[in-house]
Amino acid sequence: MRNIAVMVSGGGTNLQALIDAEKAGKIPHGKITLVVASNDSAYALERAENNGIETVVVKRKAYENQDAFDKAIVETLHAHNIDMVVLAGYLSILGETVIQAYRDRIINIHPSLIPSFCGKGFYGLKVHEAALARGVKVTGATVHLVNEIPDGGRILKQKAVYIEDGDTAETLQRRVMEQAEWILLPEACEDIAKQLDEGENK
Repeated sequence: MRNIAVMVSGGGTNLQALIDAEKAGKIPHGKITLVVASNDSAYALERAENNGIETVVVKRKAYENQDAFDKAIVETLHAHNIDMVVLAGYLSILGETVIQAYRDRIINIHPSLIPSFCGKGFYGLKVHEAALARGVKVTGATVHLVNEIPDGGRILKQKAVYIEDGDTAETLQRRVMEQAEWILLPEACEDIAKQLDEGENK
């Protein structure tokens, strides 16, 4: 079984979806053993503590540069014997040191169908606002591997969600979460954990 770290910055709705999926037996090859937050006011920390998951806060501004921050992240992950990382609404950028340490073992969920509405500056409600402004009829979510390019890693899973008349960025965000993100993220998590397990057992 693989040890999973979930990295968060806010409310932790995707973290909750992962916790619920694990409890329901949908991630049999993985266990969430650590939640890493970019700030100590993230409600996701409370969700983790309520479920007996260890937490740690690593703030970018506590380090003089990106390299020092990245090293702190890697040291934290290694200290907790983490096998794979899930970015679930994590807003800090991870640098090359972290990506190399966990190459093909970091996944991210993005609230659009990449390559639409993605890359630098596209996060949270901004993604849904852009989709509505462009007038697209279908959006969705994408789980992808993390590499050095924001939202540029190999796509693992996608699910489409239809935009409805009268949608606001908030209503669309909620529907994309319920119909796509909360389904795809646990599935992708299990896929990577299973691959790591099978790779080690070959």
